[in-house]
Amino acid sequence: MMMRFGFAAIMGGAALALAPAAFAHGDHVSDAQIAHIAYTAGAIDIDAGKLALARSKDPAVRAFAEEMVRDHQAVNDKALALVKALGVTPEDNPTSAALAKQAAAQHQAQAALTGAAFDRAYVANEVAYLALPDRQRVPAKC
Repeated sequence: MMMRFGFAAIMGGAALALAPAAFAHGDHVSDAQIAHIAYTAGAIDIDAGKLALARSKDPAVRAFAEEMVRDHQAVNDKALALVKALGVTPEDNPTSAALAKQAAAQHQAQAALTGAAFDRAYVANEVAYLALPDRQRVPAKC
């Protein structure tokens, strides 16, 4: 039981912060689905950070992007090691698919921007979830 709680807490926190509405209806989310959501969320931030590194010339934005890429890659690497150790195979699900779809649209919109407009959009998008109240970031089920 402790292993299950630890797995859900580690894998679910950041990912669930990105899609609180998907769990508002009491849907059951398995460990395999949480793993996929968490990995997808990390991959989205890595991709966004790489776009920022390719586009931005602002030292502060670049430093933030480097931190996002480094930190999310490290989390994804640890998450993959954890699911492997637990024998869990990440399972695609509507939440991870919705996250990927939203991220693709955001990526396309940001890729069309340049200069300070890009920098503002990138940073605003990356930190927006931090403004969510805690009760929206992690569902009570976790």
